[in-house]
Amino acid sequence: VQLQASGGGLVQAGDSLRLSCAASGRIFSTYVMGWFRQAPGKEREFVSSIRWSGGDTRYADAVKGRFTISSDNAKNTVYLQMNSLKPEDTAVYSCAAKSSVYANVWSMWGQGTQVTVSS
Repeated sequence: VQLQASGGGLVQAGDSLRLSCAASGRIFSTYVMGWFRQAPGKEREFVSSIRWSGGDTRYADAVKGRFTISSDNAKNTVYLQMNSLKPEDTAVYSCAAKSSVYANVWSMWGQGTQVTVSS
């Protein structure tokens, strides 16, 4: 499976952005799709995930209530709607996939897209 993230940019605090992760290749319904981010000088952190078949959405505490993950199986795309952005959301955002909810390793990764939030 190949993953391609897009949609990043430079915005002001309080603005919104929608990231997209286009998936190609054979995608099984058991897959879980996720978003991670890495800020300069920090470790990569989990942001959100969703089952490819839909549902079971999960969020990091830092983004709950502001970010929404969704999937469009017809377009083979997962979205991350980011509202009320804060400067601390500035990071490179990457999409990833794992084979099931029971998998411990996110084994499929796309390249990142930069999100910069100015104050």
